[in-house]
Amino acid sequence: MRIKKLDKYLIKQFLTTFIFALFAFILIFVIIDLMEHLDDFIDHQATIKIVLYYYFVFVPEIVRLMIPVAVLLASLFVTGKLSTHNEITAIKSSGISLYRYLAPFLLTAFAISIVAVYFGGYAVPEANKKKLYIEQKYLGKRLNASGVNIFFQDSPNRIVSIGYYDVNTGIANNVGIQEFNPKNLTILTKRIDAVRMQYDSTKKKWILTNGVERIFRGDSIKYSPFGRLELTNLNFKPAEILKKQNTPEELTLTELKAYAADRIRTGNDPTRIEIEFHSRIAFAFAGLIVVLLGVPLSINRRTGSLAIQFGISLVVTFLYLVFMKIFQAMGKNGIFNPILTAWSANIIFLIAAAVNLVRERK
Repeated sequence: MRIKKLDKYLIKQFLTTFIFALFAFILIFVIIDLMEHLDDFIDHQATIKIVLYYYFVFVPEIVRLMIPVAVLLASLFVTGKLSTHNEITAIKSSGISLYRYLAPFLLTAFAISIVAVYFGGYAVPEANKKKLYIEQKYLGKRLNASGVNIFFQDSPNRIVSIGYYDVNTGIANNVGIQEFNPKNLTILTKRIDAVRMQYDSTKKKWILTNGVERIFRGDSIKYSPFGRLELTNLNFKPAEILKKQNTPEELTLTELKAYAADRIRTGNDPTRIEIEFHSRIAFAFAGLIVVLLGVPLSINRRTGSLAIQFGISLVVTFLYLVFMKIFQAMGKNGIFNPILTAWSANIIFLIAAAVNLVRERK
């Protein structure tokens, strides 16, 4: 019964500190970002409502990034506070080991990590799409990122270019389709240029209007103008056009997985997308790893100062991000496979936590 009461007490202290730390980090992040972009908002005549909405949709990304930091700070602060008030001594005297003491922290951190996987994998990308729209309209960023000058590979030997895609009407303008010899991709075999292209959902065909089809056979070119041309061999649909232009942070886990499969189908390297997919999951579980590192670090030390805990949290998080970026760079260059690339930082910190845990008095 006493252990259950202790678990509830520790979980309550941990969650309270975690929520407080998360709000504090969000506030600091928003203030710094606002100071950096205030001139841009003023120059583009953004209203207060737009600014507030921008930070409303920016908060999910901040939360995703700050969860491991807040978890580490909470574990350090709670354990340091208990140690300062001699509560750790009382817990040890009652026969509770360090491993048993860790249990409620790990259980809570695991629950937070599970929520973070879904939150970072689905909620954050949707918010990032809205954030991108505001950046395009009011901050002048990535003006050509969506709907304009679209290029993608539809198959191993086919490239599609679209000058402008109107989302409201579903009409693609200034369309170019190039097909190459499957055995020698340097040889162009067919090129279709059209003023417009629209998808017929009933026939499941793309309809091209006012264009020309050129077929290349050696030194000869067959030139065929057309008013209307139906194509059934294209592998994309309207909803996929803009999705192909989205950056990885705008894609959900499901969309990332589908995008990686699509790149394999079209003969492209899916490594970067697979790294992003696995990294998003690995980063969500970083909080669980840092709890194993943070609690033993504080349990035998009277480190109750919030400033010290804050500093340790930032240093550990900085080191984690450095390792993560280094391994991602190595993975993108083909040195490691995507799964190992994504989880390498977690593995290193888990080993460090295990070594530190064994060294501590149980």
